Amino acid sequence: MIADDSMLIRDGLARLLAEAGCEVVGTADNTTTLMRALDSAEPDAVIVDIKMPPTYTDEGLVAARTLRSLDPAMGVLVLSQYLETHYAMRLISDAPEHLGYLLKERVSDIALLVDALRRVVEGECVIDPTIVTTLMRRPRDPGALSGLTAREFEVLALMAEGRSNVAIAGTLSMSPKTLEAHVRQILQKLNLHQSSDDHRRVLAVLKYLQAAR
Repeated sequence: MIADDSMLIRDGLARLLAEAGCEVVGTADNTTTLMRALDSAEPDAVIVDIKMPPTYTDEGLVAARTLRSLDPAMGVLVLSQYLETHYAMRLISDAPEHLGYLLKERVSDIALLVDALRRVVEGECVIDPTIVTTLMRRPRDPGALSGLTAREFEVLALMAEGRSNVAIAGTLSMSPKTLEAHVRQILQKLNLHQSSDDHRRVLAVLKYLQAAR
């Protein structure tokens, strides 16, 4: 389902996603209409603009949190016209699973958008690479990630961009097995032990982003 006050964006996204093989079950031009539409549809994921009527501030963010409270397994992908890291952190601070935050400029790459939707449906946390880069430049809590090596830090930064193990291994010119070993070490050093309830990869990304707040 797509919620955006711009008809051009709603219809454009619906057409592109349909052409990519996704089923669009409905669209809405504000959060009230979105919530009403959910009474008759059960989408796997919702794309919602962060600024919608009536105030054009954070209606989409509020809607995302409401959607998560109604159905924690629903994927929610928030789109923003501008780079606003504080909104991204507000979105994922409570429970980062099944959540994504992308800049609207990314939607022109339909393959990237479909991949982001797939990831949030599967339970991952997808944050726009531009936001990750901005957070990396900020002063960081020295205690939060102090146990990581420089290489492990690089791996975690790429994980925060929502990249797969195959993509990370290719970017860092290492074998998949070596990359998997680095990921295991990161999870271990961050005290993220195996659990049936928690998505450890998502929690590792959250720790990384919180350290830059």
